[in-house]
Amino acid sequence: QVQLAESGGGLVQAGGSLRLSCTASGTILSLNTMGWYRQAAGQQREQVARITSGNTATYADSVTGRFTISGDTAKKTVYLQMNSLKPEDTAVYFCNGILGRREYWGQGTQVTVSS
Repeated sequence: QVQLAESGGGLVQAGGSLRLSCTASGTILSLNTMGWYRQAAGQQREQVARITSGNTATYADSVTGRFTISGDTAKKTVYLQMNSLKPEDTAVYFCNGILGRREYWGQGTQVTVSS
């Protein structure tokens, strides 16, 4: 069994910051890629950012310049620093981990940005 546990969500005013954390535990030693997705009410889940075992980070256009992903796939941890938050960033944020053909998901953490 593999579990991903997120923390750090909450309510923040527009322009504020939040930092999300995710740690994977279970029967794996490492992950190839870890990342963050989000799903707003009534919307499809979308990728926000991801980081590879080679420390290459990619971002959705909507968060480039505001969000920073960091972490260590070998240690199965990933973070998402979110700055200059906007109301449209409101969503449930999910941690994601990939090892080979297997994909793992966290339960999600709510981020709400008030205007």
